[in-house]
Amino acid sequence: MPVNYSTPQPAELFPVPGVRLGVAEAGIRKANRRDLTLVELAPGSRVAGVFTRNRFCAAPVQVCRTHLEGRGGAMRALVINTGVANAGTGAQGLADANATCAAVARELAVAADEVLPFSTGVILEPLPVERLVAGLPAARANLRAEGWFDAAHAIMTTDTVAKAASRRIELGGRPVTLSGMSKGAGMIKPNMATMLGFLATDAAVAQPLVERLVREAADLSFNSITVDGDTSTNDSFVLIATGQAGNAEITDADSEDFGVLREAVIDVAVRLAQAIVRDGEGATKFMTITVEGGRDRDECRKVAYAIGHSPLVKTAFFASDPNLGRILAAIGYAGIADLDVAALRVWLANDAESVLVAEQGGRAASYREEAGARVMAGAEITVRVDLARGAAAATVWTCDFSYDYVKINADYRS
Repeated sequence: MPVNYSTPQPAELFPVPGVRLGVAEAGIRKANRRDLTLVELAPGSRVAGVFTRNRFCAAPVQVCRTHLEGRGGAMRALVINTGVANAGTGAQGLADANATCAAVARELAVAADEVLPFSTGVILEPLPVERLVAGLPAARANLRAEGWFDAAHAIMTTDTVAKAASRRIELGGRPVTLSGMSKGAGMIKPNMATMLGFLATDAAVAQPLVERLVREAADLSFNSITVDGDTSTNDSFVLIATGQAGNAEITDADSEDFGVLREAVIDVAVRLAQAIVRDGEGATKFMTITVEGGRDRDECRKVAYAIGHSPLVKTAFFASDPNLGRILAAIGYAGIADLDVAALRVWLANDAESVLVAEQGGRAASYREEAGARVMAGAEITVRVDLARGAAAATVWTCDFSYDYVKINADYRS
């Protein structure tokens, strides 16, 4: 079960004017499950995305990049399938992704390059395009503004819960809605710019600012999580602005309205990203790794990710075993050549207490192992590191490694 997370109920997920979602059972890899999602966008919608940097990026990722660049972000539809990732499929994979776009275009009477395709699932298997295309009429028939709940379920793979979030704000006195969904539980260490994230708002925003928002939100959310350190071939995060809220179009990044919208977009993106970690394959602990006192944010992230990626650290947390030398070892190999280990300090904390673990190059004089074990026994734990060399900071969210992580991934294709 996910760590302190449950899917919001349908009434908690707000329709976004200009967005309709429909799902269908296409039998792409398994029968009797919703595995196809169609998203229709109103004319004038502006879309931007960030995608995996994995050199083996999937065919849909390549097509998305081409369509966004060619149309300047003016998109009319998204199509998402689960079961097969359409990655490692060569020229045929590209042809299949383009055929998918053409089929959606026929269904919705739009241009094929106004469609963005997304796939997730098993890598190195061909996409069964004929099944996907056959499922599109049912998905179109199900299109509705209230479709976020069903769509969040339909994009799942090894996820145990659907992940979605909504928020309402005001811009210039006009109500504005934000809703989003994500999927992912394993092969998670996004490097964007088999995780997918989609966030829509009806705010009117100039295209350059939509592109800026998606990059900044990704950096502070999906690019700050790790389950197992594996960057998928299909990672994608897309931001949609339909412009139907009636607010004065936001064109200035220094404006108050942009600041309000930016905070809301990042808030929803962080909730969607943290939900992925809380539902990490086999996860029993949700861990916040905060590194402060760095010379710049990049070196803080290096240290945070070294801790968050370490199988030895993650298995210790699963066992609630305060074998905390593993944290020091991860800090030491993070790649900061001139790090003064005698100056740094490390704490473990939960909502109830904070325990100083290490200082002056070794175990803190005040540290008692029973205190460390007590903190680690909780479901939500913070590891805080002070590098004592500057004013920068960074936070990464991760989870533990349990026996079930191995079981899930060993049986993934069965």
